[in-house]
Amino acid sequence: MGSITLEKVSKSFGTTSVIPHIDLEINDGEFVVFVGPSGCGKSTLLRMIAGLEDLSGGRIIIDGKDMSSEAPAKRGLSMVFQSYALYPHMTVYGNIAFPLKMDGQEKSVIDKKVKDAAHILNLTNYLERRPGQLSGGQRQRVAIGRAIVRQPKAFLFDEPLSNLDAALRGNMRLEISDLHHQLKTTMIYVTHDQVEAMTMADKIVVLNAGRIEQVGSPMELYRSPKNVFVAGFIGSPRMNLIEGAEAAKHNATTLGVRPEHIRISATEGAWTGKVGVTEHLGSDTFIHTQIDGIGQVTVRTDGDFDTKHGQPIFLTPDPARLHRFGADGQVI
Repeated sequence: MGSITLEKVSKSFGTTSVIPHIDLEINDGEFVVFVGPSGCGKSTLLRMIAGLEDLSGGRIIIDGKDMSSEAPAKRGLSMVFQSYALYPHMTVYGNIAFPLKMDGQEKSVIDKKVKDAAHILNLTNYLERRPGQLSGGQRQRVAIGRAIVRQPKAFLFDEPLSNLDAALRGNMRLEISDLHHQLKTTMIYVTHDQVEAMTMADKIVVLNAGRIEQVGSPMELYRSPKNVFVAGFIGSPRMNLIEGAEAAKHNATTLGVRPEHIRISATEGAWTGKVGVTEHLGSDTFIHTQIDGIGQVTVRTDGDFDTKHGQPIFLTPDPARLHRFGADGQVI
């Protein structure tokens, strides 16, 4: 079991409130991602769940038991940090086995658990190597293996891929997602990368200045953002947020439309303007346009779409995909 409930959890450093008040339910076996900009409190919240930060208020309940004041070792959780924190003088086997040795487990039990974890993580052929002989992705898998052998109630990941290059990050996203399907253990994953959140999570928790802005599945947040912050944060490229006369036409303070929900034409459309910077990504093309009376609008279109800087362009947003927000920033 690995259900985790946060009840009125808060955190302050002196007179500075970092997390004012959070209630959250994490179900057994869920892959939950905390996402938000730097400084939003996501890593602090994860460390509070782990027991590495004291609570200023509220309770953390793990499998029905109040663990708010329990030491990290007694919470039954395993944490994987941004830095691999491996012992350079130990082999891969020794690093993975280390927490089990500290627990005083029998050698035969340790051997089985280490080899089982190595098999799951494709590390069997590397058990006698030292961290310095491994790639970044392999070192991160060793750190995950060290967490797996403890058979925790939940895994806590604190931006584990931020030290890897783009290609390795993509591979490790797949590996961690596959690991979740194999183990069926609760996972809480912290990242500032909304692409990681969208591609990995069962449930996303969007944080801003220590507050939860919205909780939901990736597609719920994509299709129905509750406010301007979530609308602008979830999605790549980000949603176009338009104010002024165009928004007023739709009885809104802010009008939102995603780049992929705009039709582009060289001859006719609802909005007129000029092509600015064009980004060709192969499968997609992102066109940054300057629209008369509106400003910059980004459009996502086919990879083969050809444009020239400064040429006239016509855009038509899909009326069924418009998002309207009021003066308070909340969805109308």
